[in-house]
Amino acid sequence: MKQAPIRIIGFDPGLRRTGWGAIETISNRISFIGSGLITSNHKVDLATRLLELHTGIMEVLERYAPDEVAVEQTFVNKDAGATLKLGQARAVALLAPAQLHLPVAEYAPNAVKKTVVGVGHADKNQIQTMVKMLLPKATFDSEDAADALAIAICHAHQRGANKLKIA
Repeated sequence: MKQAPIRIIGFDPGLRRTGWGAIETISNRISFIGSGLITSNHKVDLATRLLELHTGIMEVLERYAPDEVAVEQTFVNKDAGATLKLGQARAVALLAPAQLHLPVAEYAPNAVKKTVVGVGHADKNQIQTMVKMLLPKATFDSEDAADALAIAICHAHQRGANKLKIA
């Protein structure tokens, strides 16, 4: 019996830049579908920026029609204001797929790095290199899009695709 593909979109939320990455998994194979960046205008008020992110995320969800969504959990840093803004952007990334009744999984940054690179404290270059190895057809124009693909790969792995093969 042939297994149906599962389309997954990963989001790396941020108020200025939210990266997204779409993959498909069939059994233990993954393939690249698309990736990109959603930005907000830093010159407008917070509510408008959050609306811009919501609109952009909804456009990605409608265009790529995922079966499941994965979102990176908030990384807490020393700047409480920045952490709060990140949390608000993350809330939008959780809300939008919930509006479409899509299942949403959340992953800590270290869990994503450990799953994709093999170590929980990998740097951005290591993540991009491994994403390119796992998805040779992948194109991404930013660290945020590469991180979003890593989040999607992490979810594919965690949902049961234990040994991913290149498609």
